[in-house]
Formats: sequence, structure tokens, C-alpha cells
Amino acid sequence: MNEILYGEILEPGDDTARQERQVRSKFWATLRKAARAIPYADEVVAAYYCALDPTTPARVRATLLAALAYFVLPIDALPDFMAGIGFTDDITVLLAAISMVGAHISPVHREAARSALADDD
Repeated sequence: MNEILYGEILEPGDDTARQERQVRSKFWATLRKAARAIPYADEVVAAYYCALDPTTPARVRATLLAALAYFVLPIDALPDFMAGIGFTDDITVLLAAISMVGAHISPVHREAARSALADDD
């Protein structure tokens, strides 16, 4: 029952390990660039910690990693460099993924997000 369904967020052939490497390497730089455009940065960072938590169910990790990979990759529906609207599609995908699996984002993930964002200030 832990089968990953493709077509909605994941594309056929997507590799969760590859997505995790991309997210780990690009997340913080992309978040800094998008910070003013992201109204829910704390939830996005909590989702990041949830996706990297090995105790998170595989299906939830795959969903969050796919959404976070869409966020960090420069090629998407609306190029990120477009002032004012570049990150709106990214945020839509992230918030949709978070709403689907948000029950798995724990208080520990949210506290780690608050701490990380406080350290970034």
C-alpha cells in the first residue's frame, strides 16, 4: 500500500534519493531568494525537516521531496526570477503537498523550523 502514485506531483522515473540530494543542496539558497514571496516560510521549512526525517513514512517523504524539488529547481511553470509572481506556482505546489500530508509534520519539525528561521535572521 506504500505505492507511489505518479502523475499528480511525481513524474514517472523520478528518484526520491535524487530529489533529496537536490533539495538538500539548494533548499536554503532558494528559500533566502524567495523569503519575501513566501507567506508561510515556517511551514515550508517544517515540511523540509519532515521530508528529511527518516521516521516519516516513505509516501509522505516522496510527496514532500517532490514538492520541495519543484521549489528548488529553476525550471518550472513560472520562472522564479519573474518579480512578484515567480514563486507563486512553487508556493501553490508546496502548500498543496503540505495540506495533503500535514498531519505528519510534527511539533519537532515545526520547532526545528522556528529555530532555523530564527538563526537565519
